[in-house]
Amino acid sequence: MSRRMQVEFIENFLVVWNPEEGSELYKMGFYGKPLGIPKPKIPEFNVPLILDLMEGVYLAEKGIITVYEGTEKRKVNLKKLRQKARTLYEEFDEKYAVYRDLRDSGLVVTPGIKFGCDFAVYKYGPGLEHAPYMVSVKKAAAEMTATEIVKAGRLATTVRKRFIIAVPDMEKEKITYLIFKWFKA
Repeated sequence: MSRRMQVEFIENFLVVWNPEEGSELYKMGFYGKPLGIPKPKIPEFNVPLILDLMEGVYLAEKGIITVYEGTEKRKVNLKKLRQKARTLYEEFDEKYAVYRDLRDSGLVVTPGIKFGCDFAVYKYGPGLEHAPYMVSVKKAAAEMTATEIVKAGRLATTVRKRFIIAVPDMEKEKITYLIFKWFKA
């Protein structure tokens, strides 16, 4: 891709108004959601693409998009995007570190809210498979009760997913992944 895609920052979201560019971004790694199309069957669509801030920070950091706001199209820098994301996401820096690590590993990462976790993670992408993993991000000092682990494990088993706790070490820039496998005794 020779030039950066133009993306408008509106409230808490980013909008790719050009449907061709939106389709291209979606094809690159299932980024965003086409407006009014909950589960796109084909990667080409003729509507704007809505990106969440987690995706936007990642794509801006990679130099794929340029973000602007307002009618005078003021450029929005990465620092401002991160600041806004920190107001929207609890523990944004930790969650973003995990998001970036998973994306950089070639996985497709989408919000995991419907599974009660931070991310649903795919090897190939939504529509091609069901997300095989659900990931919750926890700080190393965070406590998790046995009951919470069992609840998450039961949910993961019910929706046929592996439950993963990602523990980012922000100082060492390292992430530890704890993968739970449930079995019958």
